[in-house]
Amino acid sequence: MPNKTITAGLAGLAVLASVAASPAAAFASDSGSTKQLHLRKGLTLTIPKTWKIVERQKDWLRVITGPCPPFRTDTFGFRDSGCHSFWVMGPKALKVGHELFRPYSPDGPFYPATDVGPCPYDKRLYIGQMKPAGKGLRQIGPGHKAYYREWSGTCVSMTTYKVKGHYTQREWYLPKSKILVIDQWNTPGLSAILKHASWN
Repeated sequence: MPNKTITAGLAGLAVLASVAASPAAAFASDSGSTKQLHLRKGLTLTIPKTWKIVERQKDWLRVITGPCPPFRTDTFGFRDSGCHSFWVMGPKALKVGHELFRPYSPDGPFYPATDVGPCPYDKRLYIGQMKPAGKGLRQIGPGHKAYYREWSGTCVSMTTYKVKGHYTQREWYLPKSKILVIDQWNTPGLSAILKHASWN
């Protein structure tokens, strides 16, 4: 099992390396190391074949890109820990995308909760403050630009509330298409995958 995991991981890294070197070659439709992820409004992403797609609720689609705890449990969801992945949200998720389950806007990070959640990479820590770290417009395939936001988050001790680590939450928001991509793992190659997406 470990050898299969290492082989799959190396295959994924090879695809991502080719994205950086030659996007056109990496996203060829006949490539045996990639697959198509068809999303709402005709958006299609070309992703490594090793990435897993999970949708437990409509408009809450998760793409697992690496190690991840078992996802057939009650704790598997946006507010879990340790699952290397990114999310593609639709209208239902956007309706409750801010604190206190208010509608999402790019003025604040996606955070559908009324309480403090676990740190994305360590369930023994809480999410602390999230501050803006970058913004602009980013290409999502031809003819579409997304509101791009980076939020710098801290992870704090559950007892002392001291900062124990940091993470970045990246968000690409397409308001007309009602699509939001969220990445808390700085997923290698994701920016290029979105840039070279296609629309049908």
